[in-house]
Amino acid sequence: MKKQKRDMQERAFARGYRAGVDRRSKDLAPPGSYRDAWLAGWRSGRADNWDGYTGVSGIHKIAV
Repeated sequence: MKKQKRDMQERAFARGYRAGVDRRSKDLAPPGSYRDAWLAGWRSGRADNWDGYTGVSGIHKIAV
Protein backbone atom coordinates (compact mmCIF):
# COMPACT_ATOMS: atom_id res chain seq x y z
CA MET A 1 0.00 0.00 0.00
CA LYS A 2 1.30 3.42 -0.94
CA LYS A 3 1.84 5.87 1.90
CA GLN A 4 0.01 9.18 1.54
CA LYS A 5 2.00 12.36 1.95
CA ARG A 6 0.90 14.72 4.66
CA ASP A 7 -0.77 18.00 3.88
CA MET A 8 1.96 20.60 3.29
CA GLN A 9 0.02 23.32 5.13
CA GLU A 10 -0.22 21.08 8.19
CA ARG A 11 3.48 20.27 7.93
CA ALA A 12 4.41 23.96 7.71
CA PHE A 13 2.24 24.71 10.75
CA ALA A 14 3.93 21.93 12.77
CA ARG A 15 7.41 23.14 11.86
CA GLY A 16 6.47 26.70 12.76
CA TYR A 17 5.04 25.51 16.06
CA ARG A 18 8.28 23.74 16.94
CA ALA A 19 10.25 26.86 16.02
CA GLY A 20 8.02 28.97 18.25
CA VAL A 21 8.32 26.63 21.21
CA ASP A 22 12.10 26.56 20.73
CA ARG A 23 12.08 30.40 20.83
CA ARG A 24 13.54 30.77 17.35
CA SER A 25 13.04 33.93 15.32
CA LYS A 26 10.06 34.33 13.02
CA ASP A 27 12.52 35.57 10.39
CA LEU A 28 13.25 31.88 9.73
CA ALA A 29 9.82 31.49 8.10
CA PRO A 30 10.09 29.97 4.63
CA PRO A 31 9.32 32.24 1.69
CA GLY A 32 6.42 31.31 -0.50
CA SER A 33 2.93 29.96 -0.14
CA TYR A 34 3.44 28.14 3.16
CA ARG A 35 4.69 31.19 5.05
CA ASP A 36 1.25 32.00 6.51
CA ALA A 37 0.79 28.49 7.92
CA TRP A 38 4.33 28.52 9.34
CA LEU A 39 3.77 31.89 11.01
CA ALA A 40 0.43 30.73 12.46
CA GLY A 41 2.21 27.73 13.96
CA TRP A 42 5.02 29.96 15.21
CA ARG A 43 2.53 32.26 16.97
CA SER A 44 0.80 29.28 18.56
CA GLY A 45 4.14 27.85 19.68
CA ARG A 46 5.25 31.16 21.18
CA ALA A 47 1.95 31.47 23.06
CA ASP A 48 2.38 27.96 24.46
CA ASN A 49 5.95 28.79 25.41
CA TRP A 50 4.81 31.90 27.27
CA ASP A 51 2.10 29.86 29.03
CA GLY A 52 4.67 27.34 30.20
CA TYR A 53 3.88 24.45 27.87
CA THR A 54 7.49 23.50 27.27
CA GLY A 55 9.32 20.25 27.78
CA VAL A 56 7.24 17.41 29.18
CA SER A 57 4.21 19.58 29.92
CA GLY A 58 3.83 20.51 26.23
CA ILE A 59 4.71 17.20 24.60
CA HIS A 60 1.06 16.37 23.95
CA LYS A 61 0.72 19.44 21.70
CA ILE A 62 3.52 18.51 19.29
CA ALA A 63 2.32 16.72 16.17
CA VAL A 64 4.13 13.51 15.33
